[in-house]
This record gives sequence, C-alpha cells and structure tokens, in this order.
Amino acid sequence: MSTPEIPLIYDLHSHTTVSDGVLTPEQLVHRAVEMRVGTLAITDHDTTQGIAPARAEIARAGLPLTLINGVEISTLWENHEIHIVGLNMDIDHPALVQLLAEQADKRRQRAVMMAERLAKARIPGALEGAQRLADGGAVTRGHFARFLIEDGRANNMADVFKHYLAKGKTGYVPPQWCTIEQAIDVIHHSGGLAVVAHPGRYGLSTKWLKRLLAWFAEKGGDAMEVAQCQQAPNERSQLSAWAGQYGLLGSQGSDFHQPCAWIELGRKLWMPAGLEPVWARWTPPEAIQREVV
Repeated sequence: MSTPEIPLIYDLHSHTTVSDGVLTPEQLVHRAVEMRVGTLAITDHDTTQGIAPARAEIARAGLPLTLINGVEISTLWENHEIHIVGLNMDIDHPALVQLLAEQADKRRQRAVMMAERLAKARIPGALEGAQRLADGGAVTRGHFARFLIEDGRANNMADVFKHYLAKGKTGYVPPQWCTIEQAIDVIHHSGGLAVVAHPGRYGLSTKWLKRLLAWFAEKGGDAMEVAQCQQAPNERSQLSAWAGQYGLLGSQGSDFHQPCAWIELGRKLWMPAGLEPVWARWTPPEAIQREVV
C-alpha cells in the first residue's frame, strides 16, 4: 500500500538576520525543512544578501528545499507605506542592484533621524542599540523596537510601535521609499514577478484597499498575497475574490521573522480553489502540488 503524498508547501515570504529576522539564512533553510516547506522564498527588506548563504547551505547539507530568489521592497503610495515582494528575480541584475542600493541609503538616513528623535525624548543610544541587534544587517524599525523593549521602554512589539514608532509617535520618521511603479519596473526588468505583500495589514478601508489593488494591477503588478498564517475570518476568501477581480495571481507566505506560537514557516498556507498561484508562472503545471480547500 503506497504512502499518501504530502502536499508541497510553498512559503514565499520570510526574513533572516540580513534584515529584521532572528534566524541566519542558514538556520532559516533548516527550519523550513523541519516545517515541511518544499519551496521557500527569502524576502528580506530591500536586500538580497541572505540568498547566497542560504543557497550554499542547502547545497552543503543536501536539503530537500527549493529556494526562490526574493526581496520585499518598501514603497510609498498615496502617503502609505506599501510593501512589494519580488519573486524569482535575477538578484545580480544591475537595475535591481541599483534600486536596492538606493533603498539601503534611504534606510540608513532614516535610522539616523529616528535615533535623533528618540535622543531628544531622552532615550539615548538607540542607533547603536539597533545596529548591534541588526548585527551587520539592514537596520529596520524592528531593530529599534527590540532595542526599546530591551531598554525597558515597552513590554512587546505591539506596545513599542504604539507608543514610539507608529506614525505621529516620538521615534517615527516618514519614509522616503521608491514608488510602486519603480518597484514593479525593476522586478520585471530583473525577470521576476511583483506581489503586493500582506494587503490586509495596512489599515486601509475596503475602498482604499481596492483602489490600491486596482492601481497595482494597472501598473503591471502580477500577484497579491492572499494566504498568511494569521488572518481574520473570511479574509483569505475575500482577498482571493479581489485577486480574481483585478486579474492578479495568488501568493502565500508566513512573513516569518522568528519562531513563535502564532507565526511559523509553512503554517496554514493554502490557496483557495480557483485562484491561479504565482508559482504556476515559474513551475511546469504538471509539477505543481498544492493543498486546495
């Protein structure tokens, strides 16, 4: 009697210590295999530096894992920070390399300004603390948040953002990221697919979210994330319906940053029936395996 085939899990949104994750690229790929993920995209914030070491570790350890080149690009749209995931790109393409270098410079400038604002609020050492926690990776608001928790200013991430790092708070500095159009253009020039990350997390009303998706599709965007580990009831089916309405492919990802009770690699990641998955565009149809409900 043959053993039932386990559906291949795609997790197309994850982070490492290269940006604001807590696992190294090498640790992340091992954990992905432990969680039965078959295809993983590493999508660090505005950098692809974690991909080469992850790929080397997969080869060294002989891991049964397909790694997809990825990046999560920060953009601005109508004064909202929107994240666009690039998947399956040539990470050495000059256009992508240049854009990410520009984003890194903007991130460094923002970090300095955030630290200055916190210092004026009598919270010294924030930049040094965030840099220490980043350990050579890109400094993000997440690193400032961890420093503030470590410094006893808050108890958890939600608390620290609410009081210090959210829009209008002491340490908040408005971002100066690239536009959605620029992100899409560079991702396409480097041979990849552009995906709206976690559309339900921007605090947009239904009207504005649909406006964002329509704009994204009009500018040539390819897909949107419809499945995450944690979602409100019916969110997945609603996002799937909107993907179909705007002609977008479906994507899924845990947005994994660290091992925790509610967000884990591969957890609860399945695509609603009837929605074409983004990986269909880089995988032969007969090789696609996915869990459908």
